[in-house]
Amino acid sequence: MNFKNKRITIMGIGMLGGGVGTAQFFSERGTRVLVTDLKSKDELKSSLDRLADYPIEYVLGEHRDQDFIETDMVIRNPAVPEDSKYLQIARDHHVPVEMAESLFLKLSPTKQIIGVTGTRGKSTTTAMIHHILKLAGKDVYLAGNQKNTSTLLLLNMVTKDSIVVLELSSWQTESFGWHTMSPHIAVITNIYPDHLNRYTSMEQYINAKSNIFRFQKKSDYLVLNKDVEQLTFLAKKAASKVLWFSRWEYPRYNMKLYGNHNQENAAAARSVCSLYAIDEQLIRKVIETFSPLSGRLEKVGTISGVDIINDTASTTPVAGIRALESFPRKKIIMILGGNNKKLPLEDLRYEINLRAKAVVLIPGTGTEEIRPLLEKSKHIPSISSTNTLLEAIHQALDVSQPGDVILFSPSFTSFGQFKNEFERGEVFNDAANKAITAHREKTDTRRD
Repeated sequence: MNFKNKRITIMGIGMLGGGVGTAQFFSERGTRVLVTDLKSKDELKSSLDRLADYPIEYVLGEHRDQDFIETDMVIRNPAVPEDSKYLQIARDHHVPVEMAESLFLKLSPTKQIIGVTGTRGKSTTTAMIHHILKLAGKDVYLAGNQKNTSTLLLLNMVTKDSIVVLELSSWQTESFGWHTMSPHIAVITNIYPDHLNRYTSMEQYINAKSNIFRFQKKSDYLVLNKDVEQLTFLAKKAASKVLWFSRWEYPRYNMKLYGNHNQENAAAARSVCSLYAIDEQLIRKVIETFSPLSGRLEKVGTISGVDIINDTASTTPVAGIRALESFPRKKIIMILGGNNKKLPLEDLRYEINLRAKAVVLIPGTGTEEIRPLLEKSKHIPSISSTNTLLEAIHQALDVSQPGDVILFSPSFTSFGQFKNEFERGEVFNDAANKAITAHREKTDTRRD
């Protein structure tokens, strides 16, 4: 496909790197690129700085009808809703709409593409698969729903013999449905309620996820979690070969990662890598030395015997529940809060009552929904609120004792206080490090 002198409208440049890479990809091919984003120049500064040397036209703070009509193609950012009126304007004028991942599947010289989706665990599973294949000597690349990566820029590197591992959100798998395409190997880690602020029902959410395997052929593979009942129903719709994984059916790995759910992620990675005949000992070595990804039950440090854990990637009640379950023999002070996605909170409330000795709440619409549920509990001796993460850590420390865990697992989205969960995690780590430094200096002063 020749993009030279074509006109491309990129709808949403974003701040995580994917949109920047897409703009670079087209600019380097002589395309006339227009970027349109509802955010302001100041909000997008980090992304715009990375594109300063490229001849790109910008329309910021608004979208214009003409930019979706007078163009040869629209590239949609995953954050743009499927029912956007501007996407409909493009379709009404017979302008093709793509996403980076669907366009990559069309253009990729390799068909050895592994797509990983699911409500929880897709980032860790994707990273494990990539790491195992890389250490096995494969020419393998990682992209998709990953910070600071660009799927389209991989086209500069991959060959017909390469393997590409893509982490895919439900929004990204929507684009496969437009073009009736699915990757050669599809992995679904699990399905739980999520994004019900964007989808009208669980059925619609599951339908979007199902595009990852819906168009597979008999020569393709679908890798599913045997322990999730919903996936047994999806398997009946698959034309491809179905492989099941379960954290109960493989030897348990002695991992550095917290939580039984990571045994599940490891089992998924093992199943995929078995298709490439990777040595079992190598798989075990990689999994057992695998470090937590940033903001996913990541240990930041310890103060007076109290471990501080950053789980900013926890944006749903289910994620908060899994985080609580990851420390079964610890007393937990949980920092949570943020904006809700119209998801049920009762199970999270139950697990907090069961496992937390104290709760510190940070602001958000979801916080205001769960606060009255928690305040009715007789099992949580301390519930407090704060506006900053540094204050939250200090409040948690005030009620902690050696051996406890301060668990930052927000269980809600970051929007409102932060640009995204990554910024939220960075702010938490900075606050935790300040608290650790202050404690260390205080201890040193006492020694003097």
